[in-house]
Amino acid sequence: MRTTSLRDRLTAPGIATMSQLLIFGAGDIARLACHYFSRDSEHGVVAFAVDASHRAADAFEGRPLIDWEDAPRRYPPDDFRVFVALSYARMNRTRAEKVAAARAAGYSLVSYVSSRCTYLADEPPGDNCFILEDNTIQPFVRIGENVTLWSGNHVGHDSVIGDHVFVSSHVVISGHVSIGPYCFLGVNATLRNGIALAPCTLVGAGAAVMQDTVEGGVYLPPRAMLHHKRSEDVRL
Repeated sequence: MRTTSLRDRLTAPGIATMSQLLIFGAGDIARLACHYFSRDSEHGVVAFAVDASHRAADAFEGRPLIDWEDAPRRYPPDDFRVFVALSYARMNRTRAEKVAAARAAGYSLVSYVSSRCTYLADEPPGDNCFILEDNTIQPFVRIGENVTLWSGNHVGHDSVIGDHVFVSSHVVISGHVSIGPYCFLGVNATLRNGIALAPCTLVGAGAAVMQDTVEGGVYLPPRAMLHHKRSEDVRL
């Protein structure tokens, strides 16, 4: 019997059929989202939108750039879907607010899961997730909505990633880890198995977290120090 892939489930009738896509954002993440969606998904990017107060041009990446306030009129929710392509600003709250605004305007939100991601969990991620190449998602993992997994992460079995989380590259999330909403994990962070990250935890690049965190806590590793010798004086 053939095992149904995640991409089969995401593109099954009534789940995430091919759509015309409006991207909220006009920065690096929006540009990358356009690239990934256009080349590796069932969705076609037709335009970008930002708040009127932030719009400085009429086009972005060769497509119309419009005021978000005009989006429902120009790109009706019955005919178009939305992806919010923003960063981790304000511990992901800015992105979460725009997701809520898109829903309030009547839009359905889509997720992107790279075809080069090893996604072994049965349950698809929530809405507005951005899961890039070389991620390994082990069985029994659950991923909430509005989660970004940049490239090259490991998410161990039975772990849960809550809503509105940003995971940078090459992060190791061991098994049975629970990550609360609005967390940020920096590059090369490591989470020990069986721990819980409280909401709004910030884990700095290279940090190894070995126990539960406190809400709003910031966890930073020691930083590299400048040695007194010059590089040409060090024998390699």
